[in-house]
Amino acid sequence: MNRDLLLSVCGPLREALTRAQYDIDSIVDLLGVEAHAALGRYEPVPVRRACENGGELGHLIRLFLLNDDCPAADVATALRPLDLDAAVAAGLLSRHGDIVRAELDLRPLDLGSGNRWTLADLDGAMRPRESVEDHVIGVGEASLSLLRGTPTRPVGTLLDVGTGCGIQALRAADYAGKVTVTDINPRALALTAATAALNGLDFEILEGSWFEPVSGRLFDQVVANPPFVVGEARVTHTYRDSGLNLDGASELMISGAVDYLEPGGTAALLASWLHVDGEDWRRRVASWLPAHGIDAWIVQRDVADPALYVGTWLRDGGSDPRDPAVEARANAWLDHLEDADVAGVGFGFVYLRRTDAPSDILCEDLRHGFDDPLGDEALAYFDRLEWLRDNDVLSARFEVRPETALERVYLPDEDGWRQVVARVHRGKGPRWQHEIDDLAAALLAGMRPDGLPLEDLVTLLACAHDEDEEALAATAVPLVHSLVRHGLIAPA
Repeated sequence: MNRDLLLSVCGPLREALTRAQYDIDSIVDLLGVEAHAALGRYEPVPVRRACENGGELGHLIRLFLLNDDCPAADVATALRPLDLDAAVAAGLLSRHGDIVRAELDLRPLDLGSGNRWTLADLDGAMRPRESVEDHVIGVGEASLSLLRGTPTRPVGTLLDVGTGCGIQALRAADYAGKVTVTDINPRALALTAATAALNGLDFEILEGSWFEPVSGRLFDQVVANPPFVVGEARVTHTYRDSGLNLDGASELMISGAVDYLEPGGTAALLASWLHVDGEDWRRRVASWLPAHGIDAWIVQRDVADPALYVGTWLRDGGSDPRDPAVEARANAWLDHLEDADVAGVGFGFVYLRRTDAPSDILCEDLRHGFDDPLGDEALAYFDRLEWLRDNDVLSARFEVRPETALERVYLPDEDGWRQVVARVHRGKGPRWQHEIDDLAAALLAGMRPDGLPLEDLVTLLACAHDEDEEALAATAVPLVHSLVRHGLIAPA
């Protein structure tokens, strides 16, 4: 693949893709619901059948989405005005007589602002293909998770560290004034440059490791889906392996991002961290951040045991776990984790905001299902945290959010029904739950915009239930802080 040649074909390629309507909606219309679902399951036969009379769009689907061997004449027609020989010279296609085959993954997607196209290396899903060290992964589940979890409030400058195929930068172009990307892999930068050109966009593209290419600069937002795989200090695939030991890549990324944020700037990162026997994972991750100048919300979405973790990533690289060489690699990897007393590997989102106050770091589990993306929630969380920092909750009035519900669970006993738990839960967003007692339920029942400040509510509650007022206040204040953080109650 020649970067300059690839960039030179992006203009006519864009014209061809636009004319043939190579976009998500048109593909779904042509294939129909069932064949499109088969495409998502990597089942080519229903897709080929649906493409039989699909014209130019059908040819492009077979070429780029099924990785079929296609007649050169059909491809030439579908790609006009792009010259077939130019596409081959650029590394987009290969030609074998009258047969043409895609050499890059070219697919449409809608990131929420209309159709875009991405260029990446083929993943071998439709046609077996071994990935090499500088393989540039396309739009995978991790990339999509970060896309859904990244705040999209308009910003002036944005940095995408380890851009890969440029998918995060492509989304950022919709809300950032200037997008800067870095990567250590020249092939990744070439494909990102082509993706930008194909979509009529302009990124600042810098080659180098981690933050080195932007040393001394500050950004309004930093995003990163870094090579965070936990393992030995070696690199077999640059898109996943950092060359740093264990969770060193996540430590470097989380601790380093702080120094590249403007005051008030935010970061949204994917990361992994160790669960070590005898150590709290939250303390481990929190230790990577400074004591002053950062708000952090760290959300653990999953934890994998070592065997599952190693097996998953070996298969991700196209390795057959039955191969003796792969078995030896798996044993060495598991031995390395065992030597470090690793009981599991956590994965999740890291949200940061630069402040001029003592650091506030919250690490918590969010392993239950929820519908809404976390990006907007992260910004709202930081706004709520700022309010808590600037206000005395005892003198404030609160209201229970409309989506907050009180649930009581009873079990039968010899006298009828016995309450075993009461909890409040948020009906949308992350769907947080908090167990409370009857006094806390009564306190929440008294919260309304035209009601009393928290301090007066505590006084009344103490009198009504013959409780010590100071002790009740000492319990109420942290409860209110927690419920405000999670958006179950709000300042009135």
